[in-house]
Amino acid sequence: YDPQVIRWRLAGADRPRQLRSLTVLRSAIEPVAASLAARHATPEQCAELTERALGMVATSRGQQLEGYLAHDIAFHRIVLNASGNEMFARLGDVVAEVLAGRTHHQVMFEDPDPAAVTLHVRLAEAVRAGDADEAERLTKEIAVGALHELDVLAP
Repeated sequence: YDPQVIRWRLAGADRPRQLRSLTVLRSAIEPVAASLAARHATPEQCAELTERALGMVATSRGQQLEGYLAHDIAFHRIVLNASGNEMFARLGDVVAEVLAGRTHHQVMFEDPDPAAVTLHVRLAEAVRAGDADEAERLTKEIAVGALHELDVLAP
């Protein structure tokens, strides 16, 4: 899970397999983390999560992928940290490398999928509302979308 090793592997010929493996890991961990975040997030974390989701909206059109990436990474780190589980929180660097790798190696559409952006906004709201089941469901939907994008962009 070393970020430097992940970055190195994503720069190689085995990028699609590495991205898929890490995205499957995310799909197993992040829904549980989101459910916990809905139970444990502080008001400050909820506010920052909403701010980052709105930042994703603001940078989701016009090929602003670097700005979008910064908000996306921060969003997922907040969810992992807000879970209250220190092991989930430590996966923030892994998720950051996966998201950065997708962007920097053109395994991302020119503009993010509008449905995915909306799911992040809805996830921020579910966490703020304390709706653990909805937070988990939305995060699973985000993960399925990410896997589908890999099928299209990095078969």
